Amino acid sequence: MTCVFVTGTDTDVGKTLVSAALLERLAEGHFRTLAMKPVAAGADATVAGLRNSDALQLEQAMTCGPVAYEAINPICLSAPVAPHLAAQQQGIDLTVADLKTAHEQLTDVAHDLLLIEGAGGWLVPLNATESLADFATAVHGNIVLVVGMRLGCLNHALLTAADIHRRGLNLVGWVANQAQPEAMALADENELWLAEYLETHYQAPLLASIPFQKTANPKAVAGYFPASQELMSLLRGSTAL
Repeated sequence: MTCVFVTGTDTDVGKTLVSAALLERLAEGHFRTLAMKPVAAGADATVAGLRNSDALQLEQAMTCGPVAYEAINPICLSAPVAPHLAAQQQGIDLTVADLKTAHEQLTDVAHDLLLIEGAGGWLVPLNATESLADFATAVHGNIVLVVGMRLGCLNHALLTAADIHRRGLNLVGWVANQAQPEAMALADENELWLAEYLETHYQAPLLASIPFQKTANPKAVAGYFPASQELMSLLRGSTAL
């Protein structure tokens, strides 16, 4: 079984779209997939309780089920702010230990791959001493980095990749995503430079280059990724494209 943690260079870089698209692509190969959004900040009140739109997208895209929403998104917070602040407002303590317990309960479901989507950027805090990166480390996830292709992305990507490497985790690939309508200056040159750097220093291939999407459609975006069998091999840690 493979565990993949999808992180981003920042908030609003397209982690959920990429995560759902990865699940859709793997579904084409009949892989059994689970998804987890351990912490979600920003939710709507429903008759069933608080529900986060990102977690619902992941639930829809995964192939294992039925699985309770609370297993997919164990911490669902009302306010669309930093998770540790939203948790404080609701009187909730966020800890790596609690998230790891939720992770272990979810993995009792038979699966080939568990995709975990982070919140915000790589080092988003859970509390005064722990971050979501600590959780990714605790579950030994293979990391997929979503880079929002905009001014400043090279610095953000290199800082994130360096900390992933420092923790002994495997950066198995990255995704270039243009989340805004206007492309950054020298977009192709920036993407090429980053692709060469991450491949050379971390053996992390570019999994997909996604142009701006007027409508977020994971099934359509799935077509930018390698075919399902090859994609699964890459997510498991093979660097051969």
